[in-house]
Amino acid sequence: MLRFSKTTTGTVLFALDAALIITVWPLVLWLSRLDVLYLFEFPWDARGVDYPIFDLLLLFAMGLYRREAILEAGRSLTRVPLIVGMGAALAILVSLIQPLLVPSAVMPGGRDQAMLFGLAVVTFTFCAFLARLIIDVLIRRRVLRRRLLIVGAGQRAWDLLLMLGREGSSLHDDVSLVYDPQEDVDPRLLAERSDRIFCPPDFNVVGIATRMDADLIIVAPDERRGMNLERLLDCKKAGFPVIQYLSFVEREIRRIDLKRMELGWLVYSDGFTFGALDRFLKRAFDLVVSFIVLLLTAPLIAIGMLAIRWEGRGPVLYRQERVTLDGKVFLIMKLRTMKVNAEAHGAVWAATKDNRITRVGAFLRRTRIDELPQLMNILRGDMSFVGPRPERPIFVKELTEKIPLYNERHMVKAGLTGWAQINYPYGASIDDARSKLSYDLYYVKNFSILFDFVILLQTLRVVLWPSGVR
Repeated sequence: MLRFSKTTTGTVLFALDAALIITVWPLVLWLSRLDVLYLFEFPWDARGVDYPIFDLLLLFAMGLYRREAILEAGRSLTRVPLIVGMGAALAILVSLIQPLLVPSAVMPGGRDQAMLFGLAVVTFTFCAFLARLIIDVLIRRRVLRRRLLIVGAGQRAWDLLLMLGREGSSLHDDVSLVYDPQEDVDPRLLAERSDRIFCPPDFNVVGIATRMDADLIIVAPDERRGMNLERLLDCKKAGFPVIQYLSFVEREIRRIDLKRMELGWLVYSDGFTFGALDRFLKRAFDLVVSFIVLLLTAPLIAIGMLAIRWEGRGPVLYRQERVTLDGKVFLIMKLRTMKVNAEAHGAVWAATKDNRITRVGAFLRRTRIDELPQLMNILRGDMSFVGPRPERPIFVKELTEKIPLYNERHMVKAGLTGWAQINYPYGASIDDARSKLSYDLYYVKNFSILFDFVILLQTLRVVLWPSGVR
């Protein structure tokens, strides 16, 4: 008997969006009686196909499939028309560029483009609203519920329940716990889940898993020494997937749990491998993307420099020592956002409502325009487009002394954007650095070009709807 844990709520929502668009969009085009069947002379190049592709791409990039977006459905729905419009506008831009790249392409008429744009916005907005209505019904009826069985009932199991409730990829988990009589039970679990905690005779885990029809068994005791592994092997032989606590957190929460870190797990699990091809592709990715972005944002950089000069005297560019790959120190370039001599009394963490930040600087930080000169650092090879945030040497020394594994984030080049930057608010303390490290280590451990592309897409959400900026 084979069992598979149910997929994430965001994945189901994406599948609903895609299914509705694939079904409704061709019907809309046919009913509109537009001559949109072919853009090129080749039969596989269909006009209108790029509209749904860019729509789904933008919905993903703007975070509409993330946990918080699904939970805050009302707020997300207000953003849908704007995101759909951005996707349709991008499709029009691509269709205008196509004749320059493909000689056989036919320039679409202005009237057709305008009508396609209107149809796309209305159709895709309707599909997005309907998909979220369906997902809301599925959630309320607990159709997407996962049945999880946690082996362990101590503090680690309690922490896991908290993480699932706050960061889990599935919005509804039916969780039960089973423990060995020799293990201490966390009193908080007894107070809240006494009816879902089991202590079967002879540690018969497979019996409990069969009774609850578990989708996944997570091994999360406070102490694994002395655990009866034969009982867990019985679960695997019965077809129940069994996963270790740290591996489950990595897969589910998509970060590394530093609080419960075991170096043995880090050593024997997959990851932290960087071949010559990986580094070549990442460098090529950096050069192409940073060059394109630099061309597109050059006017913004110029306007930012003029605004800084208009506000007062002082350099418009700010150079500062930062740490990158293998602990190498380089000079990072940013637009100056603080007053001249802001650190005359020494380096300090940025703070909320920092009085050292100028009025123009506050705007530049909020819009991330101050970061754009770092594209030159990427072209020079000091940084990568995607990677951990580059920190100052004085802070790196302090954090390395206080946070285990902090230096491991320097296995890759520092980045303009990164997994921590799009998942955690701007951090300016040791606790924030520890939390961001859990995301940085996940990125370093699971690096791939596809992962870089995903992070690059989701950076758009952070830029357009900034949060946590200081």
